[in-house]
Amino acid sequence: MFTSRIPSRRTVLSAVALAAAACLPSLAQAQAYPHKPVTLIVPYPAGGANDAVGRLIGQKLAETLGQPVVVDNRPGAGTTIGAALASKAAPDGYTILLGSLASNAVSPHLIANPGYDALKDFAPIGLIGVAPIVATVNKESPYTSLKSLVDEAKKHPGDVMYGSAGNGSPLHLAGELFTQAAGVNMTHVPYKGGNAHTMDLIGGRLSVIFDTTTGAMTMIKADKIRAIAVSSPTRLPELPNVPTFAEAGYPNFEVQGWYALYVPAKTPADIVARLSADLGKVMAMPDVDSKLKALAVKPAYGSAQDLGTFTQTEFAKYGKVIKVANIKAD
Repeated sequence: MFTSRIPSRRTVLSAVALAAAACLPSLAQAQAYPHKPVTLIVPYPAGGANDAVGRLIGQKLAETLGQPVVVDNRPGAGTTIGAALASKAAPDGYTILLGSLASNAVSPHLIANPGYDALKDFAPIGLIGVAPIVATVNKESPYTSLKSLVDEAKKHPGDVMYGSAGNGSPLHLAGELFTQAAGVNMTHVPYKGGNAHTMDLIGGRLSVIFDTTTGAMTMIKADKIRAIAVSSPTRLPELPNVPTFAEAGYPNFEVQGWYALYVPAKTPADIVARLSADLGKVMAMPDVDSKLKALAVKPAYGSAQDLGTFTQTEFAKYGKVIKVANIKAD
């Protein structure tokens, strides 16, 4: 005769308790953020000023998050290679993009298939800082002021040449925006990245470059080139004798490079909030402030919401410039 043993109430409860206990570590692991290293994608080559910004922020985020932050340099295609990779990462907070004017406002308008939508494929974390545009000339240049440069461009349309790191680069767009603001015709000379344009400015083969302070400050301090105007609201402490574009008569020339953090869209709101709060803590650190300034970046922390609005404004602004001027990427 077949018989079965009915487990006792105590046995059933014990089994349930054991099963629940077995699940607790995995549940805690799934809920706790962060519980493993975070990757910060920097869409620039290692060793430059842009990379230095990313490594500084990554190092300090590691302290606040309690997990390593690994910098992954993915340069190329006007920053779109790294940005596209970040946009397709799992939306779990373990992949962050060091975004910029190029990756989130300019390049998506220039490249037919950048691999991402700058507005839809990212969730903003926060703004890090801005790098004003500085007009630089050869140290022996006859252009001692922005006015003298503009006067020459008006007298001899097309003779004043400004260089950039390539068609559609932020430096090119800064130059285009200035020609529009000044109502002059200057000739754009694009270079294939690197610092060849700066070398030609030093050599006297270019009239002017509209560079970011991040890119130009080292050469300015080394007395290789001379600054004649900066796009910051007030004069920079590092360049107290250099007037602003507004002081020189162009108050509407509002152009600057910038850096910010983004994560893939659909990242949970609580993780976005955590990262934004931690970035705020990082930006409040005195050594971060001083180190960013040493890289010619003006600290300018903004919340996730602030960055979202800022990104949309910058994206629309440069999209219009690129369309009106019919600028094409190299």
